[in-house]
Amino acid sequence: MTTQPPSDADLHGLAERLGERMSAAGMRLALAESCTGGWVAKVVTDVVGSSQWFERGFVTYTNESKQELLGVSADTLATDGAVSAATVAAMARGALIHSRAQLSCAISGIAGPGGATPTKPVGLVWFAWGVRDGAVRTEQQVFAGDREAVRRQAVAHALRGLLDVCA
Repeated sequence: MTTQPPSDADLHGLAERLGERMSAAGMRLALAESCTGGWVAKVVTDVVGSSQWFERGFVTYTNESKQELLGVSADTLATDGAVSAATVAAMARGALIHSRAQLSCAISGIAGPGGATPTKPVGLVWFAWGVRDGAVRTEQQVFAGDREAVRRQAVAHALRGLLDVCA
């Protein structure tokens, strides 16, 4: 049985709930996105009043941008690759360091149709959620479907993870 990727309405609902929680907690959010290309930031800023809790976003699609904007080390990228726990953890920390946010989320993956390797299939997406002066949690998912479906599922998963952290 295949499941449908989340709809625009589903994504908007998740972002609205996140906004309510972020506002109630008095927290601000920074995003570091690669394979989603700013889609999480787009969904978040579709929410009326998001300027009260969304601080900034980084779209770091290339390894160079991950290094320059977020401080991901060249060694991490060379050793672990852009799609890895180590890289998204560094991205999440970098988003916090380079912002005034208390909460961050980082995403890097292989949306396809190309880019896969024997150990990193299309649909593999790594996530990290970080809290200022706290821990960074990483998680991987492998999503099914085409490029659009993988990216849409990644956006939803990122928002759900933020809701968990902000609970």
